[in-house]
Amino acid sequence: MLPERIRVIIADDQPLIRHGIGFIIKAQKDMEWCGEAGDGHEAVSLALREHPHIALMDVQMPGFDGIEATRELRRLLPDCKVIILTTFDLEEYVYEGIRAGAVGYLLKDAAPEELLHSIRAASRGEAIYRTGAAARMISEALRLADASGSRKDTLTSLPDPLTDRELEVLQEMAYGLKNEDIATKLHISESTVKTHVHRILQKVEAEDRTQAVVLAIRNRWVQ
Repeated sequence: MLPERIRVIIADDQPLIRHGIGFIIKAQKDMEWCGEAGDGHEAVSLALREHPHIALMDVQMPGFDGIEATRELRRLLPDCKVIILTTFDLEEYVYEGIRAGAVGYLLKDAAPEELLHSIRAASRGEAIYRTGAAARMISEALRLADASGSRKDTLTSLPDPLTDRELEVLQEMAYGLKNEDIATKLHISESTVKTHVHRILQKVEAEDRTQAVVLAIRNRWVQ
């Protein structure tokens, strides 16, 4: 069940960024601003106190960086979803962010509407890789993951292996496509896509689409 109000925190070493995004979040009726942190250690401590639904996480921060903080936050608070929010348009960051458990990657020059959309989408369990830059970065992340080893062993190790069609659907999910877009691209009905998504989540034992995508990338089920 979706929360009545989405609880949000931010970790960024730039006060202006923190205050600006806080101002935007506070103006939303369906969101609650739960605080800000200037580095990774502060972010984890803040999250443990406030139990947010969403954490916006900068990558480069002094000491404990955003990737390390994401990994620790996901370990201690698995229900908190992390969106990497950074200035740097680098494939390696998106790849490491996904491996750490982040559900998305957003650049700081994104429009406020895009930020708000991403927060709401993440709270619904969606992956946030829909911009042109993010699509390019996730493509590279998938390529790097695939290059690091064969995916056949991990696929066959599933109690109920994914079918070829389910793999196709999972591939499109990894690029952040909605059910209707997947249906159009694969020339199948939206209800069929929903059935495939449901079966994928069951087979990989994922709670939502985001978790399924992260598992797919980590285990090289998509390419």
